Amino acid sequence: MARYFDVHPDNPQPRALTQVVAILRDGGLVAYPTDSGFALGCVLGNREGLDRIRAIRDLDRHHHFTLVCSTFAQLGQYVEMGNDTFRLLRAFTPGPYTFILRATREAPKAMLQEKRRTVGVRIPEHVTARALLDALGEPLMSSSLILPGSEDAATDGWSVNDELGHALDAVLDSGDAGLGPTTVVDLTGDAAEVVRVGVGDPEPFAT
Repeated sequence: MARYFDVHPDNPQPRALTQVVAILRDGGLVAYPTDSGFALGCVLGNREGLDRIRAIRDLDRHHHFTLVCSTFAQLGQYVEMGNDTFRLLRAFTPGPYTFILRATREAPKAMLQEKRRTVGVRIPEHVTARALLDALGEPLMSSSLILPGSEDAATDGWSVNDELGHALDAVLDSGDAGLGPTTVVDLTGDAAEVVRVGVGDPEPFAT
């Protein structure tokens, strides 16, 4: 059963974050809040964690997982960025966007889109998510916690714990998960392509 951690939304308790990080580093799968609802996350290279996410969400092997980063510099280690892309991402991160980019060799192979060698990346604008990432010191391999049959990510930590506690190792809750999905923008082509319209304004990427 998952351990449930209830932290302050403005000042998440370091002791709780340290315990969640220990669970992650021990191969655990964690549900945590973001500005676009709850997400499922595991550490880089945790193939079993990705398989568990696929099982919970009933995903196929072509699903685009996301590298959730705490800083722009961290994001730059895992995706290829020309000058134009660099400026674009600087302008719209952190925020409610997921960007699909070509992966560098440092990106975990287990989470890449198979044929295109691409990966989704984002920097959430959420205190608890960023505090967890800072405590971990590296990105999380993640996917929105959208259960089969639902269109939106879960937003209530208690409900997540009640429904999925048996399938998770920890639930981190600060009572302020955002509503609505990220806007997904594919930047791998000659022009930006909005793949999904979410909370983030798609207008800047319209062609």
